[in-house]
Amino acid sequence: MTISRRDAVKAALFGGIATTASGIAPGVGAALAKGPPATPVPLRWIDGTAPPLHLGQTVGVAWPRGRLRKGTALSVSAGGTAVPSQAWTTATWPDGSIKWTAHAIPPGTATGALTTGGLTVAPGRAALPTGAVRVEERGDAILIRQGPVTWEVARSGDVLIRGARHGDRPVLGPVTLVGAVRPSIEGAPVDFTGRIERVTIEQRGPVRACIKVEGMHRAGPRGWLPFTVRLYAYAGGNHLRIVHSFVYDGDPAKDFLSAIGIRAGVPMRGAMHDRHLRMAADGPMFVEAVRPLTGLRRDPGPAFRAAQIEGRAVPPLDQMAKTVRDRLERIPTWGDVSLEQPTAHGYTIVKRTGEGHAWIDSAQGARAPGLAYVGGPDGGVAIAQRFFWERHPSALHIRDAATDTATLTAWLWSPQAPAMDLRPYRGVMGMEGFPAQNEGLDITYEDYEPGWDSATGIARTSELTLWALPATPPTATLAAMATANATPPQLMADPASLHAAQVLGDWGLPDRSTANRAAVEDQMNRLIDFYAGEVERRNWYGFWNHGDVMHSYDADRHQWKYDIGGFAWANSELSPDLWLWYAALRTGKAQAFRLAEAMTRHTGEVDSYHLGRFMGLGTRHGIQHFADSSKQPRVANAIYRRHFYYLTADERTGDLLREFLVSDQALTTVEIGRKVPSGPPAPTPPGTVEMGFGPSWTALCGAWLTEWERTGDPKWRDRIAAGMDSIGRMARGWLTGSAPFELKSGRYLDPGAKIRLSHLSAVFGAVEINAEMIQLIDVPRYKAAWLDYCRWYNAPRADFVAKFGPPAGPRNLREGHSRLTAWAAHAEHDTALADRAATEFFSGEAGLGTWSTDPRRTIKDVSGASVVEWPGVSTNAASQWGLAAIQLLALVPEAIDRGTIPPWSEKNKSQQVS
Repeated sequence: MTISRRDAVKAALFGGIATTASGIAPGVGAALAKGPPATPVPLRWIDGTAPPLHLGQTVGVAWPRGRLRKGTALSVSAGGTAVPSQAWTTATWPDGSIKWTAHAIPPGTATGALTTGGLTVAPGRAALPTGAVRVEERGDAILIRQGPVTWEVARSGDVLIRGARHGDRPVLGPVTLVGAVRPSIEGAPVDFTGRIERVTIEQRGPVRACIKVEGMHRAGPRGWLPFTVRLYAYAGGNHLRIVHSFVYDGDPAKDFLSAIGIRAGVPMRGAMHDRHLRMAADGPMFVEAVRPLTGLRRDPGPAFRAAQIEGRAVPPLDQMAKTVRDRLERIPTWGDVSLEQPTAHGYTIVKRTGEGHAWIDSAQGARAPGLAYVGGPDGGVAIAQRFFWERHPSALHIRDAATDTATLTAWLWSPQAPAMDLRPYRGVMGMEGFPAQNEGLDITYEDYEPGWDSATGIARTSELTLWALPATPPTATLAAMATANATPPQLMADPASLHAAQVLGDWGLPDRSTANRAAVEDQMNRLIDFYAGEVERRNWYGFWNHGDVMHSYDADRHQWKYDIGGFAWANSELSPDLWLWYAALRTGKAQAFRLAEAMTRHTGEVDSYHLGRFMGLGTRHGIQHFADSSKQPRVANAIYRRHFYYLTADERTGDLLREFLVSDQALTTVEIGRKVPSGPPAPTPPGTVEMGFGPSWTALCGAWLTEWERTGDPKWRDRIAAGMDSIGRMARGWLTGSAPFELKSGRYLDPGAKIRLSHLSAVFGAVEINAEMIQLIDVPRYKAAWLDYCRWYNAPRADFVAKFGPPAGPRNLREGHSRLTAWAAHAEHDTALADRAATEFFSGEAGLGTWSTDPRRTIKDVSGASVVEWPGVSTNAASQWGLAAIQLLALVPEAIDRGTIPPWSEKNKSQQVS
């Protein structure tokens, strides 16, 4: 092998980085050629049992390094028999072997299959579906064919989907993106529609097709609210999965978004009594017709009543009782139905005969599943909205069902609700200037600077399902469809296979083999259950809030600090996203998975900026998700999105991972640090920005590492390696903490032998992404620098001073940082260091503490209401305890056994600062 001059220069520059001209580390190619074959990977349903219905599945599978050559065919089997599937690669190892793959299977596949030993993925030829989904390009349209169903997707204009047919029969009319905006909170609404600017075919089948549609909403000549809509079609289905994302780019003081949704036209051909209206409910389904034949004073006959309720065409009218047949036109037609879900705890269904007439109450309930249908025996349309009640105020509207064309609208934000108010919650008065703003930070823990508390640039992604149906389905089928959309069944690779593949850092499978390990595992389960319960007990719901959790608890009010500055919404502070994903990764349990999924959908969209001056940054924790003026990469953090992307191959998350590749550029114009009495920071050399190794640089590395894995493009590896090498060359390595970062080269400038410790450096994913970077990119001097940091951060003060001199701080979060000590102990096979890690973890210092019994308690507040509490809880503490517990169990389990779990005591705890 010859090495080019360019690679020789690169090797000299990076010094200890082990690479060759091919980009393959020495010896790895041989391992790939001689390694053992890939073994089958079991898949499991996260809910524990196979569902009665699913709408198509996409699941990620990890493969050990060197086991699976690029281009290897993969197949999914159920009980040893191949089922239709489609596979693609989502990441590769540095040697070019496959690291992550995604697999799609059609709706209904393996329903009823055993949870364990049912579905597996292994090398082999994939089975083809009987009716493959196909994509055809025709002029200004794209056709998606699913067996008898053909969808026509527009390439331009104001219509997203022009229609759908069953055979030659149209069953769906135009589908459009709709909404309204008000010029003031009480102003008159101005309607808008979506207009297509770009369409991309991302997958063509045979099992799954994906069309990406991008554009802007238009209110007259104005274009605003950029949108991305993905349409997914699965073979054998009669539906499209819709993933709808939009970015708010308005002025919160002038642009009050008052409605946004998706509207479908529905051809109506049958007689009024054969037109069916359905709304899924949390009790009996709303099952009615435009012209009812039940409950009349005169009986049309049992066959007619049964047919209407069951969604079938009624028998010939000459078989109907004459007393009804001759008076059919006297029965009112109910063409409009609305289901409104204004809160998480109540919905109403009302109907009317038409515009200009009164609404009549039909039904009420608590939580609607979010599905509506309109149609008849010769075809109809259903639409369902995931997180329907969780993301209130939402609605489903049927209109004009008594005319030739009905409309069916899924409102992500109902036009009947007050307009969105994205203005800042506070004014400037009394907060002018740095002194006042710093005093505000000191008392409420909130950074504030006028103009920085802006919602412009935040986003939201919603998931829906749209069915083009040949006839009205039975009520039980509609109910199953609603459930499958509201709580989608999800396949996941067996945790043991993921662990064996050595992906996503240091973690292990649940281990209850000793008393101390069992106690830690028990607390982990209780803690996740506690947070799942708090979401419900505290009503952490709403369009912009769902998925997030609160930061800190007020034990006096028995309430989370929703109105106290930086103690309100967590916004990913100290990595709750990571804690929940690692919990899901090691257990495969639905509770952790769904909490993590909802949080990822929230923090990657709402807490981060997708356009404007803050693009690529996210907002520190606060009363509103955009209120705090500290905008940082640590929130718009790719490390928090990787698990979801690889486990599900979610394309929207893939977009976000790419979106944040250039987050470092925002640091040239945005000061991300907190307010300090001395004012702005000192300038850095031209072409550089001051950047902490953690949490900022490591957050960026998460995006770069993911892009390298996804594309194989070595420039992203080289950018990470440049930073690693420059940190490794510093006299104090990672203890240096921060330095000027060259945006062009990706290298740090050496600031000299300084130590700048921050308790935040390692707790926003730095520990986890460093484990992966060191595994994948061999830079010995960087590994040594990280090892030093891990050994010394939590070291006893006297030892630290003896090694480095004073000062020895500030240091904080001793419990959470115990996983750094554990990493060093594991790397150096140091038993004494491992025991120190366990002592730090069980100390509970600046953390949550570990209990051998359940610490949750139910108390009565001042009103006499029951409140469940976890003494001393904060999301910071819970997240860091959870991550430390997972990693200590994986790295130093014997030290956990030798450790002592102290009796819980308030004195072992201290208020967290971040």
